[in-house]
Amino acid sequence: QMQLAEAGGGLVQAGGSLRLSCAASGRTFRFYDMGWFRQAPGKEREFVAGMRSGGSIYYLNSVKGRFTISRDNRKITVYLQMNSLKPEDTAVYYCAARNSGSGWESHDYDYWGQGTQVTVSS
Repeated sequence: QMQLAEAGGGLVQAGGSLRLSCAASGRTFRFYDMGWFRQAPGKEREFVAGMRSGGSIYYLNSVKGRFTISRDNRKITVYLQMNSLKPEDTAVYYCAARNSGSGWESHDYDYWGQGTQVTVSS
């Protein structure tokens, strides 16, 4: 019912910026909660940012003030603007969606993209 495709990852130096995008399918997109997760090698997948269909936004504490999540319902796309990037931000970033539920863990989401690699060099 929902397909997600991330883009915008790449290699950037510490202090730089990247904007990730997640193109979604589904005629009921505006009713879905959207989220961004990341997973570094050998680490568990962790929540980064989320936006509920009602507009509320939540961030991982370590990215507050640096990352911004937004959505464009007309373009059916979710974005993650990442500024002041740090080497510890290096990970594969995943877009996720759900049409109901609560919580901010990976198992709370129903649909996932394939991920996009973000590498921050020092």
